[in-house]
Amino acid sequence: WEFNGSFYQPSAFLMRGIPGLEALHHWISIPFCALYLIALSGNCMILFIIKKTQSLHEPMYYFLSMLAVTDLGLVLCTLPTTLGLFWFNMRRIGFDACLTQMYFIHILSFIESSVLLAMAFDRFIAISHPLRHPSILTKTTVIKIGLAIILRGMVSLLPIPFLLKRLTYCGKTELSHSFCFHPDIMKLACADIKVNVFYGMIILLSTVGMDFIFIVLSYILIIKTVISLATKEECLKALNTCVSHICAVLVFFIPMIGLSMMHRFGKNVPPLVNTLVAYTYLIIPPALNPIIYSIKSSHIREALLRALRRK
Repeated sequence: WEFNGSFYQPSAFLMRGIPGLEALHHWISIPFCALYLIALSGNCMILFIIKKTQSLHEPMYYFLSMLAVTDLGLVLCTLPTTLGLFWFNMRRIGFDACLTQMYFIHILSFIESSVLLAMAFDRFIAISHPLRHPSILTKTTVIKIGLAIILRGMVSLLPIPFLLKRLTYCGKTELSHSFCFHPDIMKLACADIKVNVFYGMIILLSTVGMDFIFIVLSYILIIKTVISLATKEECLKALNTCVSHICAVLVFFIPMIGLSMMHRFGKNVPPLVNTLVAYTYLIIPPALNPIIYSIKSSHIREALLRALRRK
């Protein structure tokens, strides 16, 4: 403990694995290793294929590249502490290291939400204004959108580590997960956390919440446009280009909303459920997104097959 008058701050936190299954952590690490391997190899494959295939140098695939990079970042943020705990029972994480991990986890989550919104906007323009699509979403515009997404995530979350660092901590130092999460850390404080709760809620609603609303609005407009198409075949063809993105949105937002609600209102939720939802939120989307796009996108699939044939 670091002592400064009435101010107490732990030198480290203790991470927690899966409650009640601590004796099985070595066996549980096997599916986690498989998911991490799928996420790392799958997203690297997506980036490699898009880079090497000239025909995929389009806005839709630029945004997919951003999604793949974000997923890789999320995997690399949680992999060391999660596997370190499961393999070697390394539960201790330094206070500053914990805040750093938390900051990057939240930034990357917010970036992923924004990228999914950008991909929804791309699908809306491509379906509603196909002739204007190349002139609206130029390469320069896509780069500007990407920079704006990163800047928004970094700036909006910058106060969070400082708001946590000002708090006095006492008593319990055990986190609920094998990674650091803002609501999880602030609950360990024995000080007034109203500012943290209020700021966290405002930022969540004004970023991820607004992203989700605009994604829904985009699809309402897409459906409205699709309904006006002449034939059933054209409708299905237009909607088929959105299936991958819809799956990615559901895979990301459902566990994220569930985890946020549990941390804020789920006092009686069993710890095991809370832990499983947290792992689902941070590990499943990066592992599933490359699979979803490889299966549903004919261009990605064909480019992958060509690359395999050349090997």
